[in-house]
Amino acid sequence: MLLTSIDSFLQEVTRRLDRPGPPVMPMDGVRRHDDVLLHFDVPGVDPGSIEVTVDRGVLSVSATRQEPTDDDERMFVQERPMGSFIRRVYLSEQLDPERIEAACHDGVLTVRIPTLETTRPRKVEIHTRDRTKAVTG
Repeated sequence: MLLTSIDSFLQEVTRRLDRPGPPVMPMDGVRRHDDVLLHFDVPGVDPGSIEVTVDRGVLSVSATRQEPTDDDERMFVQERPMGSFIRRVYLSEQLDPERIEAACHDGVLTVRIPTLETTRPRKVEIHTRDRTKAVTG
């Protein structure tokens, strides 16, 4: 008999990603034992312009990238996207939206989403009756 393990949580997250076009904020997702980490590339973005919100099971990350130019400068090539961007991720019911944390370092925004206590694996204790037999020799 062949037994396979299907991680329904990862399938759910992948299915629920909002992908309206090429991502302006590329994202990697990592599942650890007790949480999920989402890493968003936000190079050149002022961390003060980043906003992370959760509303009815949807995590939204918005940011603004602006290149200040002087009046005497004239742009002749612009390949880096500028302006306001938003990325949405639909959260699984297995995640705890009340305990989400976010940090930004070196152009990467990391959002940590813990799993709910009730969905974490736990060890079940096995109870036995004390059956001591007298050994006779």
